[in-house]
Amino acid sequence: MTAPDNTPRRPMIRLPKLTPRQMLIVVHDLVATAAAILASFYVRFAEKGLPERWDGLWRFLPFFLLYAAVVYFFFGLYRAKWRFASLPDLQNIFRAATVLALSLLVLDYILVSRDFFGDFFFGKITIALYWLLQMSFLGGPRIAYRYFRYSRTRLHAKKADSIPILVLGRAADVEVLLRAIESGAVHKIWPVGILSPSNADRGQAIRGISVLGDFSDLKGTIEDLASRGTRIDRIVLTQSALAPEAKPEAMLMQARRLGLTTSRLPSLEEGSDALRLAPVAVEDLLLRPSVKIDYRRLENFVKGRAIVVTGGGGSIGSEICDRIVTFGATRLLVIENSELALHSILEKLAAKESKALIEGRLADVRDRDRLFRLMAAFKPDIVFHAAALKHVPLLEKDWGEGVKTNIFGSINVADAAAAAGTNAMVMISTDKAIEPVSVLGATKRFAEMYCQALDEDVTAHAQGDAKPMRIISVRFGNVLASNGSVVPKFKAQIEAGGPVTVTHPDMVRYFMTIREACDLVVTATSHALGPERKDVSVYVLNMGQPVKIVDLAERMIRLAGMQPGHDIEITYTGVRPGERLHEILFSHEEPSEEIGIAGVVAAKPVRASLPTVKAWMATLEQALVNEDRNAVFRVLGDAVPDFKGKVA
Repeated sequence: MTAPDNTPRRPMIRLPKLTPRQMLIVVHDLVATAAAILASFYVRFAEKGLPERWDGLWRFLPFFLLYAAVVYFFFGLYRAKWRFASLPDLQNIFRAATVLALSLLVLDYILVSRDFFGDFFFGKITIALYWLLQMSFLGGPRIAYRYFRYSRTRLHAKKADSIPILVLGRAADVEVLLRAIESGAVHKIWPVGILSPSNADRGQAIRGISVLGDFSDLKGTIEDLASRGTRIDRIVLTQSALAPEAKPEAMLMQARRLGLTTSRLPSLEEGSDALRLAPVAVEDLLLRPSVKIDYRRLENFVKGRAIVVTGGGGSIGSEICDRIVTFGATRLLVIENSELALHSILEKLAAKESKALIEGRLADVRDRDRLFRLMAAFKPDIVFHAAALKHVPLLEKDWGEGVKTNIFGSINVADAAAAAGTNAMVMISTDKAIEPVSVLGATKRFAEMYCQALDEDVTAHAQGDAKPMRIISVRFGNVLASNGSVVPKFKAQIEAGGPVTVTHPDMVRYFMTIREACDLVVTATSHALGPERKDVSVYVLNMGQPVKIVDLAERMIRLAGMQPGHDIEITYTGVRPGERLHEILFSHEEPSEEIGIAGVVAAKPVRASLPTVKAWMATLEQALVNEDRNAVFRVLGDAVPDFKGKVA
């Protein structure tokens, strides 16, 4: 038997596998290199000095081409698609040509020429000529091919069935849309002019499209183009045109009077639909800038995890499902008690064609045993609890249903998650839980208290270095366009011709978009489970300045192209039971604490012990059995001292 060979083996150098298209690029670049060398010698020496160098040049050329191939591979010239040749590609060509020219200089002046030829073989002028010709021979065909493809795509985009449009916005925003049209990502429209609020853009052209004026010139520009035979029926607003300082409502109202269709170009931060035109919605007219989300943090946090979402068919729950699938969750279980809502969200998620394994189950969070079975079988890493009853006036009447779902349903979800060995359970709460005046606020606050008590108990009983489960609550205010919010209500009233009904002229609320709220919920969860974890169990989303409901109503009327008080009346109906004029983010007993994440603030609420909360739960259960409203409200008043609900 031969002894094993223990000689360490050198690692094999693996050359990249080239596609046929990349092989053509390599061949082209080497032919261009040979041509640059030969052309530089011919231009420099012509007939004088060329014959005596000819034999040496042919011996030298094959070795130089091999060396050039290595340089080109190092700078990745074969990887760049010529169709999208750009400044970074030309920069790589400049670097590669410079390295080759410097190599010739070293070879000529230091290593070879004087020893073998007694004189310089290339010379400085020849090397300078080679450097210029090499960059031209490598970069010229790439630029020419890009221009050919650009011209062909532009011709297709400008064909007869393309609708002429005006684009509104600053140059940087407008260029995104123009590139999308030229590349074919956006179809059947062709810009004939730009209106920009920037003085620096006036009189300029962006990718061949002229800036014809500012936003106030909309009507005049439309009329001028019509007089020249170009009828404009549509305008597209970029993000800078939707900024509050641009007064987009006035623009939209004028567009409506001119009979123009309006669309918007979503920002690149909105995800995969960034290059698809969308209708202008009230979410685009927030009275504050949207919170900047760290999407890399969210992707790193969610990727590869198994997640459960309760109430996954609702407006908040469905958006959470959409976002975590987008961020790369491996498995998702959607729990929903509405068959129609569950079917709808599963269809929506299937259309995304993600790699996640998605399952939907019909279940009610009140059904404790079923929740335990589903969680135990699925074994989630994170549970997002979005199932709730949330309509304030309805819960004032049907208080018992609010207690059953918002309190005991939340308790069931938290307990089931803990029993299944989950890393985290997140309860979606509301700003109405702070110093509550409604059944909704009181039941949500009670559920928060149970989650806080359970979180503290789990942490206290964690053994050794085991990382305990986190149970947190995330509060936010009204979500624009969510089910049951004022936005769908106002929209329906405007479409019916009015009036738009507002409860009180001084009614104020905090608003967020659905996507913004859900992304910040996931962000808060990443903090709770991250290395920067702090002893907090309630996270509050920073919603900026509150918005007067009447201002929102007026903006929506203008968004529809009409004048408040003239085309659509606004009437006041009075404050409803369980409502207050001003929502608050923190109670006086809850000191806030910055956690270093934009858009999220932590609160340190006053905790009750788990045995105390369970004693209240037992009393609540008995009161529900007896349908004793006074007993329920007394328990809520004891548990939530700030609760202003009245005992009959």
